[in-house]
Amino acid sequence: MAEIVIRNLHKAFGDFVAVKESNFTVHDGEFFMLLGPSGCGKTTTLRMIAGLELPTSGQILLDGQDVAQVPASGRDIAFVFQMFALYPHMNVRNNISYPLRSQGVPRAEVRQRVDEVARILGIEDIIDRPVGGLSSGDRQRVALGRAIVRRPKAFLMDEPLGALDAEFRERMAEELRALHDRMGATTVYVTHDQLEAMQMGDKIVVMNHGVVEQWGKPQDIYDFPATMFVAEFIGSPPMNFLHFEASLEAGASVVFLSGARVPLPRLEMPTARGRYALGVRPEHVRLSDDAAFRGLVTATEYLGTTQIVSLATPNGDIKSRIPSGQRVQVGERVGLRFNTQTLSLFDAETGQALALDRASLAATGDSGKVRIHG
Repeated sequence: MAEIVIRNLHKAFGDFVAVKESNFTVHDGEFFMLLGPSGCGKTTTLRMIAGLELPTSGQILLDGQDVAQVPASGRDIAFVFQMFALYPHMNVRNNISYPLRSQGVPRAEVRQRVDEVARILGIEDIIDRPVGGLSSGDRQRVALGRAIVRRPKAFLMDEPLGALDAEFRERMAEELRALHDRMGATTVYVTHDQLEAMQMGDKIVVMNHGVVEQWGKPQDIYDFPATMFVAEFIGSPPMNFLHFEASLEAGASVVFLSGARVPLPRLEMPTARGRYALGVRPEHVRLSDDAAFRGLVTATEYLGTTQIVSLATPNGDIKSRIPSGQRVQVGERVGLRFNTQTLSLFDAETGQALALDRASLAATGDSGKVRIHG
């Protein structure tokens, strides 16, 4: 397998820029997710890595070699599509073995490698059946088998589970991740489903309008979003934003929301007076009678072990995820307490996150309460 390095990758179709100066690295053996809404450039990026599209500029390093202008046939990469693209006139064995037979691999080796792949995917019982009568899940396994049997440097997958129903899709996601771990493969996987990306990926790239907004480990992206777009796109419900205007100085460790004092990690860089957004995940919003910052309950949504409470506040509508047994009524005015360590702060004009020193909270031992400024 191999490392894939993307440097200043750019793709324009006439005046339309599909991918703008992208930079990220897929380390050897990683399961790497390209995530974003439709039209964000993730599939175009994948097609450039595969050699199905040539970049306008930039580098694609595969195992240390720049392959940006090398055709797909010279890249030793396997591509798995959403639509299975199987040969309907061939049975399962012949579909899987086709890449090897095309390369002139000896017949005995072809049979040995196909049987090995069948064992890995658990499709030994259907290996000689025609593909036409197979279920969607089995057809997807055959498509994966055809990619695996080549033993390429990397696997590229364009929403391979998108055609499956929700229950079977979740099961196949688990199987695909387990297969990746057994093989030690390098995999780049395109999806628009943030839950799928968080479940399966070692690293995630979040794209929007052709731009890489952030890339890194799923937990880091969830906990410390680099932009308001990432904060909204990752998470269900998404991150809440409480809007306010202020002049913030370097070293500031508190903001004021409608007269309430809200501690936050120390601000590392000075800013001018402007519009800002305090970001907090729903699970880090707690209802508390003694909290100064208050909101009006507008709706509740029961989810079994938890419930989502919608609240209107002077600084914007927010949601709280609390235990389902906690009693709350629509129309009730409640106090709100935030987990200070998890707060994010954004420039509301640019959408960019501001640098916060979270270690400062550990030093002060702040309780995370929202308090009225005396």
